[in-house]
Amino acid sequence: METPGLIVHGEAAPFSTALRSLVNNPLYSDVRFVVGQERQEVFAHRCLLACRCNFFQRLLGSEPGPGVPSPVVLSTVPAEAFLAVLEFLYTNSAKLHRHSIAVSFSLGPLQERCVAFIEAHSQETLRTRGFLELSAPALLLLLRSDKLCVDEAELVLAARSWARVGAAVLERPAAEVAAPVVRELRLALLAPAELSALEEQNRREPLIPVEQIVEAWKCHALRRGDVARGAPCRRRRGTLPREHHRFLDLPFK
Repeated sequence: METPGLIVHGEAAPFSTALRSLVNNPLYSDVRFVVGQERQEVFAHRCLLACRCNFFQRLLGSEPGPGVPSPVVLSTVPAEAFLAVLEFLYTNSAKLHRHSIAVSFSLGPLQERCVAFIEAHSQETLRTRGFLELSAPALLLLLRSDKLCVDEAELVLAARSWARVGAAVLERPAAEVAAPVVRELRLALLAPAELSALEEQNRREPLIPVEQIVEAWKCHALRRGDVARGAPCRRRRGTLPREHHRFLDLPFK
């Protein structure tokens, strides 16, 4: 039986630093991206992206033709977030800022870290441009979290602002843009006066399905949280206490 050879490990820091120097570096770059509404040009390296991420493997699967390849346009991805993703792919680490929300591109570890970061800085994140530029699947993931440090009333306002921006960009009704995500808003956590105000605003500016508001009123009427479908009564980490919460009997998990 052949004796295993000796495995020699080099220092991780110089290796990471060397790869970090290639992030958005035209040196040896063989793929270009045009990112965000500002159409910022970003340079990358096809083989590294493809071997590190299934999303890029599918995106860059075909061999480039002769001549200078056309850039890959990702107009809906903020440039700062895209560069954070590249940094993670190149070095297996990335520094996240509360003013930029990274896009995960199906990267499990990065996605988990991004969600944890947003959960810890929820209120600041809701006020950033990056939040308004989130994709519907990304926002859906956040709204399903019990660990957001923000009250439900603020989440409703943030979701409405997000939908308004999406409606303007996509030239579609706000209610249509918001349809994939508003089901995760826990309206039964709102006090009756807040729910009445939301219902009135929803008549003027449709966003939330009427039946979802009816379900919230049912929780109030029956003073039970288990009558609503799904988990619309479960408190989040940042949920402010209200008098009716004692009837819901659904503590934060």
